[in-house]
Amino acid sequence: MSTLRRWIPNQHGAWAMLVVPVLAGVLTGSPTWLQLPLLLAWLLGYCAVFHIEQWVRLRHASRNPRAAARHLRPALVLAGATAALGLPLLIAAPWLGVAAALMAPFLAVNVVFARRNRERALVNGLAAVVPACGMLLVALRLGGGATADGLAPAAACLLYFAGTVPYVKTMIRERNSAAYRRGSVAYHAVALVAATLLDPWLAVPFAVYLARAAVLPGRGIRVPVVGAVEVGCSLLLLGFLVGVYG
Repeated sequence: MSTLRRWIPNQHGAWAMLVVPVLAGVLTGSPTWLQLPLLLAWLLGYCAVFHIEQWVRLRHASRNPRAAARHLRPALVLAGATAALGLPLLIAAPWLGVAAALMAPFLAVNVVFARRNRERALVNGLAAVVPACGMLLVALRLGGGATADGLAPAAACLLYFAGTVPYVKTMIRERNSAAYRRGSVAYHAVALVAATLLDPWLAVPFAVYLARAAVLPGRGIRVPVVGAVEVGCSLLLLGFLVGVYG
C-alpha cells in the first residue's frame, strides 16, 4: 500500500479534471469499449508524466539526484503501461497520434516549469488544463462522434477547469491576496457570459461557480472541504453537459 501511495500522484485536485472531460465525451456520444483503455491509458500517462516532472525538478531545480532517483522507476513502469495500452489504440485509430502530438507542447511547458521548480505557477496550471479538456474531443471521436459536436462541451470544460486554477489559489496558496480574488471573480464573471453564449442552460452551473469564487475565499475553509466542493462542481458540470449535449 505504501508503494502504491508513492506511485499515485498526490495532486488530488487533478483527478476530476482528468476524468470529467473523458466521461463527458463518452456520455455525449456513443459509448464504445475502446474508450475504457483510452481512459486507463490517459490516467496512467498522467501518473508517468507526474513522476517524470518530479525527476526533472529534483535533478535540476533542487539538485537532489538521490531524491530524483525515487521517481525514475515509477516513471518508466507507468510509461511502459501507458504504451502497452496506447499502442493497440493507436493501431485501431491512427489519428490518436495527431491528438498526442497536439498535446505535446503543453506537456513540454509543464516539464519546463518543473525544471524551474515553478510547478505552482498560474501559466503552468492553465497549460495542464488544455490537453485535459481536449480529451473530451478524443473520447467523443473514438466513440464515432463528430469533432465539431464536441467543440462546445469542450469549451465549457475549458472555461470551468481554467477557472479552478486561480480559484483554488485564492483558497490555499494565495488566500491573502486581494488581487487574486479580484482576478478570480472577474474571470468567473466572463466565463458565465461565455458559457451562456454556448448554451443558456450552462448559465446555471457557471452562476454557481461565480458565486463560490466570490463568497468562499477568506472564510478559512479547510483544504479537504475545498476539494470536496470542487468534486461537486465538476459533477455538476458533467451533469449539465450530458443533459445539454447528450
